[in-house]
Amino acid sequence: MSDRLPADDLLELGALEPVEGKWLVRAGGDKGLSLAERLAEQFHRLTWRTPLHGMRLKGRYPLKLLAVPDDPFLGDFKRGQALLGGQMMFRGETRAIESLNLAKPDFSADFAEYLHSAAWLRDLSSVATRVQGVPVAEAIMRQWLVAHADTISEPAWRADLCGRRILAWSAHAPLILSSTDLVYRSKVLNTFARGARHLDRGADKIAPGAARVATACGVVAGGMLLPGGDPRRLANEAALTRALAVSVFEDGGVVSRSPATQLDVIMLLTALREVYEARRIEPPALIADTLGRLVPALLGVCLGDGGLSSWQGGGPVPGETVAEIVAATGVRTRPLRQAREWGYQRLSAAQAVVVFDAAPPPVARVVKGGCASTLAFEFSDGPHRIVVNCGGARAGIAQLPGALVEGLRTTAAHSTLVVGDSNSTAVQPDGTLGRGVGAVELARQESENASRVEASHDGYARRFGFVHRRQLILTGDGRELRGDDMLLPASKRGRVVATGFVLRFHLGDGVEVSPTADGMAALLRLPGGTLWQFRCKGGALTVEPSLWVDGAGRPQSTFQLVVTGETPAGGTNVGWVLKRAG
Repeated sequence: MSDRLPADDLLELGALEPVEGKWLVRAGGDKGLSLAERLAEQFHRLTWRTPLHGMRLKGRYPLKLLAVPDDPFLGDFKRGQALLGGQMMFRGETRAIESLNLAKPDFSADFAEYLHSAAWLRDLSSVATRVQGVPVAEAIMRQWLVAHADTISEPAWRADLCGRRILAWSAHAPLILSSTDLVYRSKVLNTFARGARHLDRGADKIAPGAARVATACGVVAGGMLLPGGDPRRLANEAALTRALAVSVFEDGGVVSRSPATQLDVIMLLTALREVYEARRIEPPALIADTLGRLVPALLGVCLGDGGLSSWQGGGPVPGETVAEIVAATGVRTRPLRQAREWGYQRLSAAQAVVVFDAAPPPVARVVKGGCASTLAFEFSDGPHRIVVNCGGARAGIAQLPGALVEGLRTTAAHSTLVVGDSNSTAVQPDGTLGRGVGAVELARQESENASRVEASHDGYARRFGFVHRRQLILTGDGRELRGDDMLLPASKRGRVVATGFVLRFHLGDGVEVSPTADGMAALLRLPGGTLWQFRCKGGALTVEPSLWVDGAGRPQSTFQLVVTGETPAGGTNVGWVLKRAG
């Protein structure tokens, strides 16, 4: 293997046509909700207990829904079979349906969201006939109605969960409204109506993101499916317009910068479109236009196996699941290569795909559980993932220790460079991200022979006096990925302290690694037998254990390539290359 590294070969790649660079700034990124906003939010919740809010929820008891929309998506077969067997199962937690303790819940927050959103109805309907599913659905519904129908409290009546529940109850109405018990049936329909009224007053108070979109979708769907709701349709659609305006960037990425959330928003809008279809009303152009932006951005962060890469706490959703969801949208498009605002850059050639995080992390007010992943990348060759992030901080099974979940959010859990054993952006105990990366400078160039992207961030400038700059070059045949990681003095006058650095390349599940004797290279064998060579210059290479959270949320033991070195006051440079052998 050649010792030549990226900087040596730039002139051989052909004339590169530059794309104008851009600074991406994380405005107010380390600040959560202001005191005034937190007080307003708390006051809004307190109003739920007042007689005035109770009066708002009163209204005519609906006798039926005006339509029953289709659910365009399949549920999880394993969870569905568990429901048929009398068990509710979610991310490693299992509870017997007959003994669900809804008054004093003993399950996790994730399990509670699965229960209160009624997402379990999709899983049940995917494996059961109506005759099989009705007894199970009614058993869960009756328990939920006893505990929560008349008491407005969190999390059961949290706005986003209420919105999701309206969509789920309407799509699976045959499972929950087939009873001959008229009292039970009336209770379900009245609770549906109360939920719609509950959302109507607070849709604009939800923080931007999937929660705001879910709430707005519930408002629109509730108004369209209940008698007497049509006069408010334009006002409800205006709330949806406002929700999407603050939750989705112009390039189609969601503000949380999470691909898993991106998938969620796509599913919400597609399900809402089915409500219009059921009512035989033309959906507003906004839904199709937004899906037309969301889908290419989503495909842009998919690797060669068609599944999602792991960013901002999300796991590697399998390719078949992504394909099914995209097919349901009806959007046919190519992956987005440059999502400037969302922040992901895609390089692809032949079978090789690179997804690069070239933006500041999400702002604190729009995400909890965010990750300090700036300038990390994932890389695949065909269906095999070679370099990954550990992932899964918000998608792991319940049995993952809390310390591990927090560790998955750190810079060290991503395939990038770490200075002074510190995160590039602070990971806060409350789940938000604090100070660190405030701005990223980005430039991209293309030619027939290669694609090149270069980005730098200031996350270590304040503490250590260095800017991290990373350059990735994928050759046109997809057989080489070349990289340069540089630590440059942030300013001529600033105080720069020599310190250590660690450059990590977490390897995909099943990748076998054999280091060479000189400590500068390693041979990687992919599950299919394909060989890739890794070589570096500017640091000492070792192989260490790592882990990767798979599509089921379970940690898998893997390896990582670790390049270590010391950074003098003048900065340093590590060049590396991944080259396909044979």
